[in-house]
Amino acid sequence: MGWLPEAVSTFADQIDGIFYLILAITGVIFVAVEAGLLYFAIKYRHREGRKAYHTHGNTRVEVVWTAIPAVLVVLIGVLSVPPWLEIRSPDRIPDGAYVVDMMASQFEWNASYVGPDGQMGTDDDVTQRNQLHIPVGRPVVVTLRSEDVIHSFFLPEFRVKQDAVPGMETPVWFQATRTGEFTLACAELCGTGHTRMGGRVIVHSAEDFDAWLLAEGAGPPLEARLASTNDQP
Repeated sequence: MGWLPEAVSTFADQIDGIFYLILAITGVIFVAVEAGLLYFAIKYRHREGRKAYHTHGNTRVEVVWTAIPAVLVVLIGVLSVPPWLEIRSPDRIPDGAYVVDMMASQFEWNASYVGPDGQMGTDDDVTQRNQLHIPVGRPVVVTLRSEDVIHSFFLPEFRVKQDAVPGMETPVWFQATRTGEFTLACAELCGTGHTRMGGRVIVHSAEDFDAWLLAEGAGPPLEARLASTNDQP
Protein backbone atom coordinates (compact mmCIF):
# COMPACT_ATOMS: atom_id res chain seq x y z
CA MET A 1 0.00 0.00 0.00
CA GLY A 2 1.36 3.38 -1.00
CA TRP A 3 0.29 5.19 2.16
CA LEU A 4 3.02 3.54 4.27
CA PRO A 5 6.56 4.94 4.10
CA GLU A 6 9.01 3.06 1.93
CA ALA A 7 10.48 0.04 3.75
CA VAL A 8 14.29 0.15 3.81
CA SER A 9 15.36 -2.21 6.62
CA THR A 10 15.75 -5.96 6.77
CA PHE A 11 12.93 -6.49 9.28
CA ALA A 12 10.51 -3.89 7.86
CA ASP A 13 8.45 -6.53 6.03
CA GLN A 14 7.84 -8.40 9.29
CA ILE A 15 6.65 -5.22 11.00
CA ASP A 16 4.42 -4.39 8.04
CA GLY A 17 2.97 -7.91 8.10
CA ILE A 18 1.88 -7.53 11.73
CA PHE A 19 0.50 -4.06 10.96
CA TYR A 20 -1.59 -5.30 8.03
CA LEU A 21 -2.85 -8.26 10.09
CA ILE A 22 -4.05 -5.95 12.88
CA LEU A 23 -5.52 -3.56 10.29
CA ALA A 24 -7.47 -6.39 8.62
CA ILE A 25 -8.81 -7.76 11.91
CA THR A 26 -9.84 -4.39 13.30
CA GLY A 27 -11.22 -3.33 9.92
CA VAL A 28 -13.51 -6.35 9.69
CA ILE A 29 -14.65 -5.86 13.29
CA PHE A 30 -15.30 -2.15 12.69
CA VAL A 31 -17.44 -2.84 9.61
CA ALA A 32 -19.36 -5.61 11.40
CA VAL A 33 -20.04 -3.46 14.46
CA GLU A 34 -21.16 -0.46 12.42
CA ALA A 35 -23.37 -2.66 10.24
CA GLY A 36 -24.95 -4.18 13.36
CA LEU A 37 -25.47 -0.75 14.86
CA LEU A 38 -27.19 0.48 11.70
CA TYR A 39 -29.34 -2.67 11.48
CA PHE A 40 -30.57 -2.43 15.07
CA ALA A 41 -31.11 1.32 14.82
CA ILE A 42 -33.46 0.71 11.89
CA LYS A 43 -35.08 -2.46 13.23
CA TYR A 44 -35.85 -1.04 16.66
CA ARG A 45 -36.61 2.52 15.67
CA HIS A 46 -39.54 4.29 17.32
CA ARG A 47 -42.93 3.27 15.99
CA GLU A 48 -46.30 4.46 17.15
CA GLY A 49 -48.16 1.91 19.24
CA ARG A 50 -45.17 -0.33 19.93
CA LYS A 51 -44.03 -0.62 23.54
CA ALA A 52 -40.42 -1.10 24.61
CA TYR A 53 -39.54 -4.22 26.57
CA HIS A 54 -36.65 -5.22 28.84
CA THR A 55 -34.32 -8.11 27.94
CA HIS A 56 -31.80 -9.60 30.35
CA GLY A 57 -29.30 -10.63 27.69
CA ASN A 58 -27.94 -13.83 26.17
CA THR A 59 -25.17 -15.71 27.96
CA ARG A 60 -24.12 -17.62 24.86
CA VAL A 61 -23.72 -14.45 22.80
CA GLU A 62 -21.76 -12.77 25.62
CA VAL A 63 -19.38 -15.75 25.83
CA VAL A 64 -18.83 -15.68 22.06
CA TRP A 65 -18.10 -11.96 21.84
CA THR A 66 -15.70 -12.26 24.75
CA ALA A 67 -13.92 -15.39 23.48
CA ILE A 68 -13.35 -14.17 19.91
CA PRO A 69 -11.45 -10.98 20.90
CA ALA A 70 -9.44 -13.01 23.44
CA VAL A 71 -8.40 -15.50 20.74
CA LEU A 72 -7.51 -12.70 18.33
CA VAL A 73 -5.38 -10.90 20.92
CA VAL A 74 -3.50 -14.12 21.74
CA LEU A 75 -2.99 -14.81 18.01
CA ILE A 76 -1.56 -11.35 17.39
CA GLY A 77 0.69 -11.73 20.45
CA VAL A 78 2.03 -15.11 19.31
CA LEU A 79 2.74 -13.86 15.78
CA SER A 80 4.45 -10.75 17.17
CA VAL A 81 6.93 -12.64 19.37
CA PRO A 82 9.47 -13.67 16.66
CA PRO A 83 9.97 -10.18 15.15
CA TRP A 84 9.90 -8.63 18.63
CA LEU A 85 12.72 -10.89 19.83
CA GLU A 86 14.75 -10.35 16.66
CA ILE A 87 14.52 -6.58 16.94
CA ARG A 88 14.49 -5.97 20.70
CA SER A 89 16.54 -8.75 22.28
CA PRO A 90 20.18 -7.67 22.88
CA ASP A 91 21.23 -11.28 22.27
CA ARG A 92 20.00 -11.02 18.66
CA ILE A 93 22.21 -8.04 17.76
CA PRO A 94 24.52 -9.31 14.97
CA ASP A 95 28.22 -9.64 15.71
CA GLY A 96 30.38 -6.85 14.36
CA ALA A 97 27.55 -4.32 14.18
CA TYR A 98 28.69 -0.72 13.79
CA VAL A 99 27.97 1.27 16.96
CA VAL A 100 26.74 4.87 17.02
CA ASP A 101 26.05 6.78 20.24
CA MET A 102 22.91 8.92 20.01
CA MET A 103 22.24 11.61 22.61
CA ALA A 104 18.78 13.18 22.58
CA SER A 105 18.14 16.60 24.06
CA GLN A 106 15.64 19.43 23.73
CA PHE A 107 15.43 19.69 20.74
CA GLU A 108 18.06 17.85 18.72
CA TRP A 109 19.76 14.53 18.06
CA ASN A 110 23.54 14.24 18.41
CA ALA A 111 25.12 11.17 16.82
CA SER A 112 28.67 10.35 17.94
CA TYR A 113 31.14 8.17 16.06
CA VAL A 114 34.27 6.63 17.52
CA GLY A 115 37.41 8.66 16.89
CA PRO A 116 40.90 7.60 15.81
CA ASP A 117 41.65 6.09 19.24
CA GLY A 118 38.98 3.44 18.62
CA GLN A 119 37.17 4.21 21.90
CA MET A 120 33.71 5.68 22.23
CA GLY A 121 33.20 8.47 24.74
CA THR A 122 36.60 10.14 24.35
CA ASP A 123 37.56 13.62 23.21
CA ASP A 124 38.29 12.63 19.62
CA ASP A 125 34.78 11.29 18.91
CA VAL A 126 33.06 12.84 15.90
CA THR A 127 29.56 14.25 16.54
CA GLN A 128 26.91 15.09 13.95
CA ARG A 129 23.89 17.21 14.87
CA ASN A 130 20.58 15.92 13.50
CA GLN A 131 22.34 13.60 11.06
CA LEU A 132 22.81 9.86 11.32
CA HIS A 133 25.28 8.44 8.79
CA ILE A 134 25.28 4.65 8.35
CA PRO A 135 26.51 2.07 5.81
CA VAL A 136 24.11 0.07 3.66
CA GLY A 137 23.89 -3.70 4.08
CA ARG A 138 25.56 -3.75 7.49
CA PRO A 139 23.92 -3.99 10.93
CA VAL A 140 24.07 -0.79 12.96
CA VAL A 141 23.51 -0.43 16.71
CA VAL A 142 22.37 2.98 17.94
CA THR A 143 22.87 3.40 21.68
CA LEU A 144 20.19 5.83 22.81
CA ARG A 145 20.54 8.23 25.73
CA SER A 146 18.75 11.40 26.83
CA GLU A 147 20.10 14.31 28.81
CA ASP A 148 16.76 15.84 29.85
CA VAL A 149 13.33 14.28 29.15
CA ILE A 150 11.97 11.21 27.36
CA HIS A 151 12.39 11.36 23.60
CA SER A 152 11.48 8.74 21.01
CA PHE A 153 13.94 7.76 18.28
CA PHE A 154 11.75 7.27 15.22
CA LEU A 155 12.91 6.15 11.77
CA PRO A 156 9.66 5.51 9.86
CA GLU A 157 11.24 4.05 6.72
CA PHE A 158 13.26 1.60 8.84
CA ARG A 159 10.26 0.73 11.07
CA VAL A 160 12.33 1.68 14.12
CA LYS A 161 10.85 3.40 17.16
CA GLN A 162 12.51 3.35 20.59
CA ASP A 163 12.32 5.69 23.58
CA ALA A 164 15.44 7.47 24.81
CA VAL A 165 15.06 7.68 28.60
CA PRO A 166 17.16 9.84 30.95
CA GLY A 167 19.56 7.73 33.00
CA MET A 168 19.32 4.73 30.67
CA GLU A 169 21.34 3.41 27.72
CA THR A 170 19.07 1.62 25.26
CA PRO A 171 20.48 -0.17 22.21
CA VAL A 172 18.40 -0.48 19.05
CA TRP A 173 19.68 -2.18 15.90
CA PHE A 174 18.67 -2.24 12.25
CA GLN A 175 20.17 -2.82 8.82
CA ALA A 176 19.55 -0.60 5.81
CA THR A 177 18.73 -2.26 2.50
CA ARG A 178 19.44 0.67 0.19
CA THR A 179 21.27 3.96 0.07
CA GLY A 180 19.55 7.34 0.27
CA GLU A 181 18.29 9.96 2.72
CA PHE A 182 15.47 9.20 5.14
CA THR A 183 13.58 10.71 8.07
CA LEU A 184 14.85 10.99 11.64
CA ALA A 185 12.17 12.24 14.03
CA CYS A 186 11.13 12.40 17.67
CA ALA A 187 7.82 10.60 18.28
CA GLU A 188 7.42 11.65 21.94
CA LEU A 189 6.05 15.03 22.99
CA CYS A 190 9.15 16.45 24.64
CA GLY A 191 8.45 20.17 25.01
CA THR A 192 7.54 23.29 23.09
CA GLY A 193 10.16 22.60 20.41
CA HIS A 194 9.11 19.02 19.78
CA THR A 195 7.93 19.65 16.23
CA ARG A 196 11.37 21.02 15.30
CA MET A 197 13.23 17.96 16.60
CA GLY A 198 14.06 16.16 13.40
CA GLY A 199 16.90 15.27 11.11
CA ARG A 200 18.05 12.94 8.37
CA VAL A 201 19.41 9.42 8.11
CA ILE A 202 22.01 9.24 5.34
CA VAL A 203 22.70 5.70 4.14
CA HIS A 204 26.01 5.36 2.29
CA SER A 205 27.59 2.57 0.34
CA ALA A 206 30.35 0.86 2.37
CA GLU A 207 33.04 2.68 0.40
CA ASP A 208 31.36 6.08 0.70
CA PHE A 209 30.83 5.53 4.41
CA ASP A 210 34.54 4.81 4.91
CA ALA A 211 35.37 7.94 2.93
CA TRP A 212 32.94 9.99 5.03
CA LEU A 213 34.47 8.70 8.27
CA LEU A 214 37.97 9.63 7.12
CA ALA A 215 36.83 13.04 5.87
CA GLU A 216 35.24 13.78 9.26
CA GLY A 217 38.33 12.66 11.15
CA ALA A 218 36.68 9.62 12.69
CA GLY A 219 38.24 6.22 13.34
CA PRO A 220 39.64 3.65 10.88
CA PRO A 221 37.54 2.45 7.93
CA LEU A 222 34.53 0.28 8.54
CA GLU A 223 36.08 -3.00 7.35
CA ALA A 224 39.04 -2.60 9.71
CA ARG A 225 36.77 -1.82 12.65
CA LEU A 226 34.50 -4.80 11.94
CA ALA A 227 37.53 -7.11 11.72
CA SER A 228 38.87 -5.71 14.98
CA THR A 229 35.50 -6.26 16.67
CA ASN A 230 35.22 -9.84 15.42
CA ASP A 231 38.75 -10.66 16.60
CA GLN A 232 37.95 -9.75 20.18
CA PRO A 233 37.45 -12.73 22.55
